[in-house]
Amino acid sequence: MVAKAHPVNAEYEAKAKNLLKAELKRRGVTYAQLAERLTAMGLDENERNLNNKISRGGFTAAFLLQCMTAIGAHTIRTHEAD
Repeated sequence: MVAKAHPVNAEYEAKAKNLLKAELKRRGVTYAQLAERLTAMGLDENERNLNNKISRGGFTAAFLLQCMTAIGAHTIRTHEAD
């Protein structure tokens, strides 16, 4: 089992953060709009909490999928094509 502080975790947390930020930017969705959409899904999030959570990058896979659903991202590209 890899410890939370292990460098490989930091690498993948950064990838998750960048993936989510890129999808938000690509779709023109602000943190405020994301908060509204997540609230409509029954999740209690606000703009400031989202900013902090996404900036840290240490969020759960469930949170990532909830955000992707909220912004209408049906596919996720995890790496660039070779």
